[in-house]
Amino acid sequence: MAEQPADSDARIAGLAKALAHPARLRILRLLQATPGCIGGDIVGAVGLAQSTVSEHLRILKAAGIITGEIAGPRICYALSPDVLADLAGFIVTLTPPQGEACCTPEMAPR
Repeated sequence: MAEQPADSDARIAGLAKALAHPARLRILRLLQATPGCIGGDIVGAVGLAQSTVSEHLRILKAAGIITGEIAGPRICYALSPDVLADLAGFIVTLTPPQGEACCTPEMAPR
């Protein structure tokens, strides 16, 4: 069964909401730049309290943007490429084709 536009919109909105904090974006950049298990290293790299980082990680994980796997005494976090590809695909649909603009200055109401 194909996903309905309203379902897709709600999913994309949930992803956007989860991304809507500078610390979460820093965490994603860190995970992208540091493959492998970094677990507790996130706190030092982001520069926030452990409890604050844990809450940001929880939000990102709940949205499906990251995964968390238990590896011994730590949890290893990683990006979820399929979820991020869905978001990127949506953003691409908002971009007008090369050379075309949706509203040029000549068309703007005066």
